[in-house]
Amino acid sequence: MAASRASGSPTPMESTETNGAPIKQESSSVKDDEWRAMKAIIDTLYDHRTPEGHDPSKVFHRKVNKRSIPEYYEVIKEPIALSTLKAKLNTREYKTFAEFVRDCALMIHNAQTFNLPTAGAYVDALTLKAIMETEFQRLADQKIISPEIAILPDLGEIPPPDPQLPEEEEEEDDEDEDEDDEDDEADESEEEGGRRKRKRGPRSTAAISKREGGSKDDGGQKGNDTESRKKRGRPPRVDTPMEARIKAVLKGMRKFKNDLGQIMIHHFEKVPDKVAMPEYYAEIKEPMSIEIIKKKQKRKKYQSVDHFMRDVDVMFNNAKMYNEDESQIYKDAVKLQREAHEIADREKKKPDADFVMEEGRLPLPNGILHNGEVWQVGDWVHIQNANDVTKPIVAQIYRTWQDGEGLQWVNACWYYRPEQTVHQYEKHFYPNEVVKTGQYRDHQIDEIIDRCFVMFFTRYSRGRPRKLAADKEVYVCEARYNEEKHKLNKIKTWASCLPDEVRDQDYEMDLFDGLRKVKKIPSPILHLLKEDAKDTDEMPKPRWGAENAPPIVGAVYKGARDENQSPPPEPTPSPPPQIPPPPVRQASNVTNHDTGSYRRNSEPEVNMSGAAAHANMSASTPADGTQAQSTYNQQHAQQYHQNSASPAPVHHYATQASSTYTPQMHHSAFIPPQQSSHVNHYSAPPTGYGNQQMAGRSNLATGAPYNPPRPTEVYHLGDTANNLIPEDIREQFHRDEQGHVLFFTAPPLDVLPPAKQGAAVGHSVRYRAARLRRNMLLRMKKKAEEEAEVEDDSQRKKYKQEDQKKPQAQLEDMTTKAWEVLIKQMEEGTDHIWQSIYGDGWEEGKRLGGENRARVQQEHREKQAAIEENARKRKAREHISLKDPKVFLDDVDPRY
Repeated sequence: MAASRASGSPTPMESTETNGAPIKQESSSVKDDEWRAMKAIIDTLYDHRTPEGHDPSKVFHRKVNKRSIPEYYEVIKEPIALSTLKAKLNTREYKTFAEFVRDCALMIHNAQTFNLPTAGAYVDALTLKAIMETEFQRLADQKIISPEIAILPDLGEIPPPDPQLPEEEEEEDDEDEDEDDEDDEADESEEEGGRRKRKRGPRSTAAISKREGGSKDDGGQKGNDTESRKKRGRPPRVDTPMEARIKAVLKGMRKFKNDLGQIMIHHFEKVPDKVAMPEYYAEIKEPMSIEIIKKKQKRKKYQSVDHFMRDVDVMFNNAKMYNEDESQIYKDAVKLQREAHEIADREKKKPDADFVMEEGRLPLPNGILHNGEVWQVGDWVHIQNANDVTKPIVAQIYRTWQDGEGLQWVNACWYYRPEQTVHQYEKHFYPNEVVKTGQYRDHQIDEIIDRCFVMFFTRYSRGRPRKLAADKEVYVCEARYNEEKHKLNKIKTWASCLPDEVRDQDYEMDLFDGLRKVKKIPSPILHLLKEDAKDTDEMPKPRWGAENAPPIVGAVYKGARDENQSPPPEPTPSPPPQIPPPPVRQASNVTNHDTGSYRRNSEPEVNMSGAAAHANMSASTPADGTQAQSTYNQQHAQQYHQNSASPAPVHHYATQASSTYTPQMHHSAFIPPQQSSHVNHYSAPPTGYGNQQMAGRSNLATGAPYNPPRPTEVYHLGDTANNLIPEDIREQFHRDEQGHVLFFTAPPLDVLPPAKQGAAVGHSVRYRAARLRRNMLLRMKKKAEEEAEVEDDSQRKKYKQEDQKKPQAQLEDMTTKAWEVLIKQMEEGTDHIWQSIYGDGWEEGKRLGGENRARVQQEHREKQAAIEENARKRKAREHISLKDPKVFLDDVDPRY
């Protein structure tokens, strides 16, 4: 059901009604008493509360936020709120009182038009409407306005609600939509406003099937038309008997209504707002709601039905503890708690065979054993691609089950490669990038080829998953792909893209020595853009092949960039022109090997540090028309086709040179720093810095002064490589403060031979004694300074306390005197009041009034004591003994 029609309509987010600019005033016929009446009505609407303490005006304080509920502005053409009325009143914008009445009626009409009759906003609108009618009629009786103006105008017919489904079907649809909303709530694009899609009225099962291009369980596979391929699917329902029983209890509790016709469970959908009701959290130590219970159920946190019912009891007991015994919420909590236990008892008595899923599905929550490996929910896998065996489908497992024939299946969410999407031609991608899709497809277990891994772009450049084998592919993901609109929306929260079972789990990483810079590259299918392409051309379509496979190839278009698409990176500037070499003198005896022009055009450029220019680790940019090839090679494809029971057709493709760069963690053997990787053909002394000497020789040849950089003398290995050296070995060498073994490029200077053959080199005894004395003196000096500082601090604290006590004593004395004067004045004023009422017999009247007041106070104390006694008894009944064999870890440890 659309969230906008839900019973607990969320309070609209604040929006700006005016921009602070002065409003030009026009002639107004509104009188001063009418302005005061308008303000009084608005104050009445703000201050009204129901007997249960509910504020019906809360959802009308501000206009509906356009980013949160954009479809509201598609249905409601003239939005208005109490803040709008208040702003017009403050600026005296109303020219007649009738305009104010129309705005009041418009606010009610908008709420009735957009919401279902059972929604909380709809019910609150009727409450405010009744208040408005009463207040306007009162003004008419006082002759402030005419009777005709007091009647709310008819602004049009209220549209009838969409046809309702049977209650059971409607609740199932609500659960499915909850999953859709939670999956997308944090990751919708900037263009779509980061919002959840909400539609008027409940969705039918047929509508869902049509939207997904097939049944709810086939993930949108059925149907050969192109449109059905693009429709978003959902993973099939694969519930264990315990999960089915829990869902039955949750659904059963939604059927009960109270005497007011309200659905009881709506009181318990969400916990109170922490800012609006801090006193609730001061009294209730374990807040619980249906929303929290559903989230725990979806993430497989419950081990049994009794474990689930424990949270249900906590939720209802919280409501009974916080609310008065005569309140509606207390009564609903008592009834729902009793009904929930009855439903749970009935469900537990049913055999597990009654909960077999449709088509005989048997859930496999512990995963599937295949080819010696266990494949579970949350695993990243390569799946056979019938359209291109060199590019297997990158996917994540969402469901595992076994059908009635004994075949084992997985449902996986596909991730497309850039060349399988339709995107704007200036779009750049990371090497090895994939994008999340809405395709959730069923595959037999033997269609899985091997493992892989997908990392969020914020982690990709930092390291590699620790438990992933070195030969497995690692991909990076930054965006979600909308196949209907061909939009790439940047993902905001990576956890929302993962299955519920693994959303709160993290993985260990082997970090790189430093943050690796990964440069984005142009689209791999940029060559598909036509030379005569225009911004106004129709959106191209991908080319499809086999049914249960991604597109063979996507497309590019020349339209304007999306608002959330970053501009293409600036091209790398060309190197500055080089100074031509001086002419070779014929009379010189120097050979070509000694000239600065030797191999000028054959060697790569070198910088002052001696590193070759081609050693840059950033990815190269392929030329137009060159498609980057995945590291997954043809050999893998042939291997999995030989072992698979359902092979896809094998296609042979010409291999191309890969231009992508995948960060990986390799700890190679030690390589001396600044060592050139190419062969140096020119004669030079064997110092290891031939490139620097060559650059220096070139500069000297042109007459420029050259100061060669000082070579590195000390360095150490990375953390991982350093830890591979046994600790007892590391202790025998020089190390820095972090424990890294230090390596030196040259032996130490001025090394004195040992006094005796075989004796260790070390300091003299006199030096070590002087050093010991100096350290002792430093410690004694430091200790004396610390003792003096402690003594000074104690003296300062003592003086400070004495200074603080003096004004405090004076203040207390002045306070006492002020109270005495105030009490005396109050007594004299009270006697004066009694004299003005009773005259000469005022003393007797004062005595009788005091006795009456004492009696009322005594009755109040007795009533308060009874309430506290009832609360103490309830708390005693709810006490859980640790000797109870049904106690769960959650009962004593709040972390679970």
